[in-house]
Amino acid sequence: MEQYSPGSSPARRAALTRRSLLRASAGGALAAGGIGALGACGIPPAGNAQGAAVADDHSAEEKTVSFSNWTEYMDVDESETRHPTLETFTRRTGVKVTYSEDINDNNEFFAKIKPQLAAGQDTGRDLICVTDWLAARLIRLGWVQKLDPANLPTAYANLSPQFRSPDWDPGRAYSYPWTGISTVIAYNRKALDGVEVRSMADLLDNPRLKGRVGLLTEMRDTMGMTLLDMGKDPGDFTDDDFDAAVARLQKAVDKGQVRRFTGNDYTADLTSGDFAACLAWAGDVVQLKADSPEIDFVVPDSGYMTSTDNLLVPAKARHKTNAERLIDHYYQPANAARLAAYINYVCPVDGVKEELAKLDPEAAENPLILPDREMAEKSRAFRSLDDKEETAYEAAFAKLTGA
Repeated sequence: MEQYSPGSSPARRAALTRRSLLRASAGGALAAGGIGALGACGIPPAGNAQGAAVADDHSAEEKTVSFSNWTEYMDVDESETRHPTLETFTRRTGVKVTYSEDINDNNEFFAKIKPQLAAGQDTGRDLICVTDWLAARLIRLGWVQKLDPANLPTAYANLSPQFRSPDWDPGRAYSYPWTGISTVIAYNRKALDGVEVRSMADLLDNPRLKGRVGLLTEMRDTMGMTLLDMGKDPGDFTDDDFDAAVARLQKAVDKGQVRRFTGNDYTADLTSGDFAACLAWAGDVVQLKADSPEIDFVVPDSGYMTSTDNLLVPAKARHKTNAERLIDHYYQPANAARLAAYINYVCPVDGVKEELAKLDPEAAENPLILPDREMAEKSRAFRSLDDKEETAYEAAFAKLTGA
C-alpha cells in the first residue's frame, strides 16, 4: 500500500442488532431528501479533501483516548461487562480508553458531531467508527485528521490487500477499516426445495422463486450485486449502466418475483422460509447458520459487494497519537482475532488465521470472516458518488423499492 507520507467459541450475538442499526442509517436520510438537503442543515458542500488542520496533540501528557463505536461491536468477556482487547491496550501502553457505544445511526451521529466540526471545535472524541460512505464525506469536508504512518507500523504491514486503497481514501491516508461487510446470497435449503441458486439472475428470473425473493433496502448493495450480474463493475459504471440495472430490477418487481426489500429483518423471513433466497450480510449469515443448519450462502461467480466500517480521528481531537496507537493495536493478530471471533464480520487483518483458530477453529475456516484468496478476488466496492449522483441514484432506488 502506498500510504500518504508523514478453547471455546466466544458468544455469537452481535450481528443481528448491529446490522439493523447500521443499514437503516445508510439510506434513509438520503433517500428522503438527497445530499442536497444537507445544505439546508448548514453543512457546507463537499469539496476536495484537504484534511483537518493539525491540532495540538496532548497524548504525551494525557494518557487517555476517547473511542466512539457502535453497540455490540467490541469483544466482551463472559461477564459481558469488560472488553479484554481494550484492557490489553491499557496494560501495554498505560493509555486509558474511554469507550462509548454512542453510535446508533450514521446520519444521527453525523448530526451529533457536525456542529462542533463545522465550528472548528473538538467533538470530545479521539477516534470514531463510521461506514465508508460517511467516512468519505467527512474526508471531503476536511473534518478528519491525516494519520501519521509512524504510529501505525503494524496496521500498515497487516492491512489486507482488498482494503488497502478505496477510491474515497487512496492509500488509507485518513482511515483504517474496523471490519469489512460482505453482501452475499443466502438461502433456506428447505424452502428452495431443490431449486439451485447461484446468481442474481436466479433470484430475479427463476419462476420457481416467484414471490419468495428478498432484496436489500441498501442501494449500494442491491444495485452493486445487480451491476455485477450484468457484467458491470460497481467501482466504475455510468449513469446508463445504473439505469439499466434499475430497469432490470423493476422488471422483477413488476412480475412479482421480489417479495419485498428489507433491512435486517430479512433474517426472520429467511429462517421461516418466506424467503427461499435473498441478499444478505455475511455477519448475519454466520449467526443464522449456527442456529439453523438449513441456512447457507453462495458467492456468485460475478462477485460480491464489500463495504467497510472505518476508524478516523476527528478534527481537533486532543489525543491523536493515542488514537493511532489504538488503531495499530487492533492490527496485531491476537487482538484482531479476539475481535473477529466475537463480532463475526470480515477481519481486515492479514495473518490472523492462526490466532483465530486458537479461539474458534470454525471461525478461522469461515470465508465470511477470513476470505480466502478466491473469495477476496471476487470482492468489489461501490464507487464514490458525487453529490448530484448520490441524490439521483438514491431517488431512483427509493422509487423502485417503494420507499
